[in-house]
Amino acid sequence: MTVADDKPIALSALKPVETKVWIADEQGNGNMVDCVEPRAMTQADIDRVVADFAHAAKRAIDAGFDGVEIHGGNGYLIDQFLRTNSNHRTDSYGVTRENRIRFLLEVVDAVSHVIGAHKVGVRLAPFITFKDMNCPDIVPTILEATKQLQARDIGYLHLSEADWDDAPVIPEQFRIELREYFSNTIIVAGSYTQARADEMLNKGYADLVAFGRPFIANPDFVSRLQHQQPLADLDSTTLFGGNEHGYTDYPALS
Repeated sequence: MTVADDKPIALSALKPVETKVWIADEQGNGNMVDCVEPRAMTQADIDRVVADFAHAAKRAIDAGFDGVEIHGGNGYLIDQFLRTNSNHRTDSYGVTRENRIRFLLEVVDAVSHVIGAHKVGVRLAPFITFKDMNCPDIVPTILEATKQLQARDIGYLHLSEADWDDAPVIPEQFRIELREYFSNTIIVAGSYTQARADEMLNKGYADLVAFGRPFIANPDFVSRLQHQQPLADLDSTTLFGGNEHGYTDYPALS
């Protein structure tokens, strides 16, 4: 094994400039550490990762899950292929929009082949720009990918929306175009309130609204919404823990 073989792989041999990763032990104790410079994936690496997605999806269905969601957002590997600032490849996976969405579509096709397209969802994050993710071409790239995902008749598309205080506002025109290109189920998520969720549903921009952090702090979240009861605040310091503290020990409203 060569020294190069010891390096982690990524689509391009780029070391993140402004990004650190959280490394924690089993008790949840850890800290942010610098990223190392990876080596660029070979075609064999890409083929293996695509096969890994399909294998994992098949195991999930065998274990009793109804479907799988392919995470193509938030700066993870598929998202990196989509963005010009992270995708510096010059082969059939880089340069053009068609090439940059190729890896996503190969993963979707491989997973759909083993479990069926109707059991496949894809999560994308067109307007999240933190951690070196700011790409000037990401929105048209996402829309082009959406057309291809509709052609494959996948189960749903899930938009991961920025959820910090000064997060970019998603233009209404984007939501209109997304609905025009994708007629199957659209899910949105990202600091939604009941009022904002109702607005998205009433306008037809989404079919479902996902709630993550409020559900952690409120195990009876649905009941609280139904009865217009106050929500408990989430302790964000426990989000990266390694045990049940801050995940399953929030009480229901008495």
